[in-house]
Formats: sequence, C-alpha cells, structure tokens
Amino acid sequence: MKVLITGITGFVGSHLAEMLFARDDVELFGTYRRRSRMDNLENLLPHLNLIEVGVSNIESTQAALKPGKINMISTDLVDSFSVHKLMGAVRPDRIFHLAAQSFVPASWNAPAETLQTNILSQLNLFEAVRELNGPNRNGKGQDLDPLIQIAGSSEEYGMVLPDEVPMTENNALRPLSPYAVSKVTQEKLAYQYWMSFGIKSIVSRGFNHDGPRRGEHFAPSTWARQIARIEKGLQEPIVWVGDLTSKRDITDVRDMVRAYWLLLDHGRPGEVYNIGSGTTRTMGEMLEMLLAQSTAKIEVKQDPARLRPSDVMILWADARKFQQATGWEPTIPFEQTLRDLLAYWRTHV
Repeated sequence: MKVLITGITGFVGSHLAEMLFARDDVELFGTYRRRSRMDNLENLLPHLNLIEVGVSNIESTQAALKPGKINMISTDLVDSFSVHKLMGAVRPDRIFHLAAQSFVPASWNAPAETLQTNILSQLNLFEAVRELNGPNRNGKGQDLDPLIQIAGSSEEYGMVLPDEVPMTENNALRPLSPYAVSKVTQEKLAYQYWMSFGIKSIVSRGFNHDGPRRGEHFAPSTWARQIARIEKGLQEPIVWVGDLTSKRDITDVRDMVRAYWLLLDHGRPGEVYNIGSGTTRTMGEMLEMLLAQSTAKIEVKQDPARLRPSDVMILWADARKFQQATGWEPTIPFEQTLRDLLAYWRTHV
C-alpha cells in the first residue's frame, strides 16, 4: 500500500511516519520543502530518500524513487503544478493531509498566509486526484482513487455554550481564529469534492494532542522547554504563561496517529469524526503537573504577549461516533505524555 504523508517533517507527521515505517504492508512517501527541518525525523534519517523535483517531469521523479526508503519529495503544495507531479509520481492509495499552518496565535498575525496555505494546498491535492483519475492519452482510466484523511481541528467549534459540552460532531461551528476558519473551509471543501466528484476524503476533528517533539510555541511544550532551560541554568527561574483558565481535552500524539490510521480503515467518506480523550483539564492543572516533575524552584508569571485576542475556553470531545466505528481508545496516560514531553526538552535545549 502506497501511503503519502503531507507535512511528514512536522510534529504529527513524524510520529505517523515512525508508526507506518514499522509496518511491512506500507510503502511510505512524504512531502517536504527546501526550508523544512528534519529534526523530527532524526530517528528515521538513515531511511530517507530526499528527491528535489525542480523542473523534472513525473517519469524522472518516479525514476528517483527507492524501494525500502521513505521517499521524500520536495513539493510546494500551494503550487498546483508541483502537486500534480507529486501525485502522478507517487499514485498513493492513502493520503494523510497534515501539512498546515497549525499555530493558532500565528494565524492572527498572518491570516492571509494561513488561509492560503491551509485551503489552497488541499484544493490542489483534490484537483490533482480528480485530473489524474480521468482517462489517459490511450483512453484508459488511471484509477487514482485514494482514501484521504483531512486533519480538521476542534478549534472549528470556537465559541461553545455551557450546554454544548462535551462537543459532538453536530455542534455548531463558531470559529474564533483565522486558523479555525481555514479548518472549517477545508472540511466543507472535502464534503463538496466528495459529493461533486467522489473524492474519498474523511475528516478528523482532532482535539488537542501533545507529546515529544511538540513545537516550542504550544502551551505545555513551551512550559516544558522553559523548565528544562531553568534546570540547566539557561533561563531565570520563571515560567512565562498565557491564560491558565481554559480547559482542553488532550490526547497523546502516539494515540492520535493510531487513530488516524483506523479512521481510514473504518471511517466513511464524506463523514466527520471527533477524536479526543473525553477528559478535560485546565491549563493551570497541566502546568502544575509539569512543575511537579522538577525539583527546581520556579515562579510562574503571566506574559500579556501570550494572551490571544479571543480564546476558546473549553474543548471537550464526545468521540463516541469514532470509537464505535473503530474501537479506538487512548492508551497512554496523560501523566506519561507530560513526562515524555519534558524528557524530550531536557535533551533538546
């Protein structure tokens, strides 16, 4: 089975790559950009085959592929020509579309870039599938008909009323950030292409997920990084925080990528599925759990720059639809997620 991961160098993409590379039934492909950092793939570096597409055609790209390797193809997903070459060369059976501008605060500073990156990249993927699934020059169908996972977000729910939790897939969508708007648009685009052209995509509304390699700007990860720096004497003994009152439903990333695979095994095209633990904690509670793992004496101070213009106060998943379809349940305790996150930063600062 040929599996393509867009955004394979990212936090979630790298964990998914590790899981799938260990399988005997998967031939793994990924997309990267010239400026992509390979840090998250350090455990897989000996197995990477980097292919710089440039002006090459589909045939020359195919010739550069190496069996037994993770074939990484440089692709600008907002460029339709580049995406068409990618899809024609790989012809995947499954696509996990994880590439995105995924940091919510950055979407206020760069709303146009966020919308363009997140929406246009998906549009180009769908258009490439649609075009390559038509008849070729000999009049024979090329049968490019992959299953596609679209990584939506619980941020789509936005302003949630007190009587609307835990959130089901039928909750109203009231997005509160440009990032959330982009994800709502991706979801609606997936539905439209399924109904109009039969593009088989399934949307996951993933609630928060954390673990090793999480980007340093995300809340629990930035706290863990600051704690690790304090322990090494690289920073004054103060952890700077934003709002600690909001509540989040957080799943370990390694459970989340397992859920993504099950989504394409058992989910129905055109449908949307919540994926989350079903448990919430305040950000303050998470911070206290991290601080308890350090012997350093640390002060906590709020940084106004870390506050958002509008914040989602609670994200709490009702994931029964997904669990009934797949049998999935999270297996990694949240305490272990935080331990592993802090251990990661202790070796990476």
